[in-house]
Amino acid sequence: MSIVSATKSVSVNDIIAHTAKAKAVTNGKVRDIRSVTNMLKILALNALIEANRAGELGRGFSVVADEVRGISTEVEGLSAALAKELGGEFDTLEKLTQDMALQSQGARLTDLALNAIELIDRNLYERTCDVRWWATDAAMVEAAADPAADNCAYASKRLGVILDAYTVYIDLWLCDLSGNIIASGRPGQYGVAGHNVSNRDWFQRARALHSGNDFAVADITTEPLLNGAQIATYATGVRAGGEADGKLLGILGVHFDWQPQAQTIMTGIRLGDEERAKTRALLVDASGLIIASSDGKGILSERLQIKSDGRESGHYRDPDGTITAYHKTPGYETYDGLGWRGVLVQRP
Repeated sequence: MSIVSATKSVSVNDIIAHTAKAKAVTNGKVRDIRSVTNMLKILALNALIEANRAGELGRGFSVVADEVRGISTEVEGLSAALAKELGGEFDTLEKLTQDMALQSQGARLTDLALNAIELIDRNLYERTCDVRWWATDAAMVEAAADPAADNCAYASKRLGVILDAYTVYIDLWLCDLSGNIIASGRPGQYGVAGHNVSNRDWFQRARALHSGNDFAVADITTEPLLNGAQIATYATGVRAGGEADGKLLGILGVHFDWQPQAQTIMTGIRLGDEERAKTRALLVDASGLIIASSDGKGILSERLQIKSDGRESGHYRDPDGTITAYHKTPGYETYDGLGWRGVLVQRP
């Protein structure tokens, strides 16, 4: 019997493996017992035959042979009962251990899914703060109030300074109330000035806000004016005097560089090398559209149908053994989130 070192980690899979081994050993030993009892029966039968041939002199030996045959039959019955009872217990133990393994692994993967969506939410919460703060910048207010060339140029310069410090953004746009871009942070890289974005969801939502304390956000999408980059856009109104209740003058939209930031979180989930090879980490929006994936596949093109049964978090196993764990965004601070989920799909 081997002794497991106290420093060696033991997994539920180890218990399952040893349970299966014990079951196999037991079944083997029961087969051996049955084989021996069968041999005893044959020997007892032969002894009876010889005792009958011996007549009166073999009568005593015949009694012994009968006893041997009776004992072998009893032993065979005991071995059959042992095989049935132990086999049933081993089957139950094996199933319970497998269920425990699923629950343990599922709970762990669910926690990792929660961790992933929380990291995203904390990151995006900061974006809601950024856009509301920068919309009060005097250069934004002045350019929105009077979009003269000098004012717009200065606003672009200020946006460029912000971008130099906040590298998680791909660009920042100041728009007039008609949706025309009048200033941007990277005019040399993206020639967006003069383009109209009044049809963008983030612009329309921001245009309808009633206070500078509020913000608008659109689902992850690609932006043609930014060379098709994947963006998460947050927007708010630029108001007179930089006051929350000031007259609406324009709209500031900040474009979070989604793909590299989300990919970093997806690939940074704490999985072992063996697990990582068979696990796909995902972020999906409220409609099930994949917006980030550890393998880089299916983004903004694949939808995932999660069997949540209305639950915000949980896990389940498909018939092929694949475990799916998920957790809906709990939000962070004043950011309620957008109904997104962190999801881990692990093949057997």
